[in-house]
Amino acid sequence: MREHRGVSREELQQSALVAVAVLLVLGVVAAWSVLIPGVSAWENIIVAVIGSLRLTGPVAAAFAAWVAVRRRRGIGGRSLTTWQAVRAPLAILVMVVGSFTATVVVLVIRTILTEQVGRLLPSGLVMGVAGLALYVTIGWVTGWLLPWTITPVLAGLGCYGLFTWLAQGATWADRLAPATREPYDVFQGLSSAAFTDQTLWLLGVSATLLLGWAALVTRQALVLAGALLAVLAAGTGMARLLTEPRNISAQRVVYSCQEWPITVCVHPGMRTGLPELGSAFVKIASRLAGTPGEFSRLEQHPRSDDLTLPSGAIPIHVDDLSRGFADEAADEFVESLAQECDGTPAGGYRDIVSAWLRGKPLPGGPLPEHQYAAAWFSGLTETQRREWLQAHYADFVDCRLQSDYFGGQAVHTGQTGQEAADQAWQAVPSLPMPGTVPSAASDAPSVRKRVPGGERGGEQHGKASRRG
Repeated sequence: MREHRGVSREELQQSALVAVAVLLVLGVVAAWSVLIPGVSAWENIIVAVIGSLRLTGPVAAAFAAWVAVRRRRGIGGRSLTTWQAVRAPLAILVMVVGSFTATVVVLVIRTILTEQVGRLLPSGLVMGVAGLALYVTIGWVTGWLLPWTITPVLAGLGCYGLFTWLAQGATWADRLAPATREPYDVFQGLSSAAFTDQTLWLLGVSATLLLGWAALVTRQALVLAGALLAVLAAGTGMARLLTEPRNISAQRVVYSCQEWPITVCVHPGMRTGLPELGSAFVKIASRLAGTPGEFSRLEQHPRSDDLTLPSGAIPIHVDDLSRGFADEAADEFVESLAQECDGTPAGGYRDIVSAWLRGKPLPGGPLPEHQYAAAWFSGLTETQRREWLQAHYADFVDCRLQSDYFGGQAVHTGQTGQEAADQAWQAVPSLPMPGTVPSAASDAPSVRKRVPGGERGGEQHGKASRRG
């Protein structure tokens, strides 16, 4: 078995194959976890492969440190030429880049099978390679300077902690880490210029560390001069990164829309979510018809967008297409209709109306008056509820709802809130006990109840119900 610098050639080959396999598996798994669910866009792939560096980078650094420790022990006090010094870390970098390329190929094949929007930015892939170069360089220099058995573990954990801290640190520090800015916004897009500047910074730092180490080992002035030039490159990249505007203007997109039953428009990369969004919002649209909040068109917009939409159009926010995304968007929209009531009794009435708009069971509320209001509201037909909302929409939005709007029996008869609530539940025997009330008004029994406007108002509601 031939020995090569303290490590047998067979051992190096086997270790390299194991490292490539581990890096490939980790890269695919990590990239898949970073992918925004349901987004069919090439930018999503770029963000995912760069995000995989959070795991593959520390592993690459640990492997480089392990080889450096073995090489340092095998060399002893012998002198090295410049090529002999840098050949091993460059070979490790080639191996690591090979596994990164394989990860990219796997994701690209998966992407080609589905229709994608946007474009694949080569500058983003190059930035990922530059990030791996920095990980490998840090691991190699650490392993050489600290030839201990535990050094590879320390190098891997140190790199993970350092770059995680940078990515989540100050607004300027996250630009220096080999990562993309988060959270990624499909409307924001990716900047090729930012990737180029980040690549210059990462390659400059990597070359500075590697050539500086090589100058220390070989004691050659020319290598030190190269390290100084690398410092200039790194400084240029850092300066360009820090002077770049933090927020890039959102790119204009051509919406993908579904016209029926209501018009729903989303980013083209999220067009597969159109049917579910339409189903989630169509009932809300029908219940808000005739009120100032009525709408017939939904448009997906970034959360930072403050554009004023034309009448009949409302903005919605959809971050991804994970399970339940449409219900989350609908809940967020309904909650935005009315202001918070800050624990006042009006909050219980607001929750009743909001639950009906969302198609969820009506809450009984913390007070007996709320339980009576929920029972009274459940006894109305769907048409009566819509007419009620048209009459009291402003009070709902401004958090001014009160018991008089929900039959007001406790006020008119002088009963206590608990007595009124008990009588309301007895009047509707098919309803469950207080706590949760069904929201399907069309299935509620026909009972005579006080509705806004007294007996005359009740007759009007009855006629409207028969017309419906």
